Amino acid sequence: MSTVDPDQGNDGTARLDDGRSDQPPNGVHWSTPGGGLNPGEDYASGAARELAEETGWDDIVLLGEIHRWTHTMEYDDAIVRQVERFFLARTDQPKREITGVEAMHARDGIATWRWWTLAQLDSTEEAIWPAELADLVRSARTAPP
Repeated sequence: MSTVDPDQGNDGTARLDDGRSDQPPNGVHWSTPGGGLNPGEDYASGAARELAEETGWDDIVLLGEIHRWTHTMEYDDAIVRQVERFFLARTDQPKREITGVEAMHARDGIATWRWWTLAQLDSTEEAIWPAELADLVRSARTAPP
């Protein structure tokens, strides 16, 4: 999983979340780009690949892992234990567009995507996965390199 923070400046930074409109049991929620690992792939490589697949951006460098989350959920009519790792990345193009991946989004049930400010993530009533995403980005941005 990856988060993209295009602004290295203030706390009002816009970031990208993928909007997924999955039907029950997971419901409508917003999450970062991400997905499963290919055989032999490490988490960072998988996150970079998933980011490129879901956004079309193959020039983004991951800056480091910022969060780990393990949970049980229903996926594809089965109960699975999912291990997720989140990485911070930056783009130098504020509000960068996503193009050329519409067919993939339709296949994967991604209804829409948008840029969010950290303040919007803090105040929304919509489901954000993980719920503490804005705080994770803030902490990662203020941590020493």
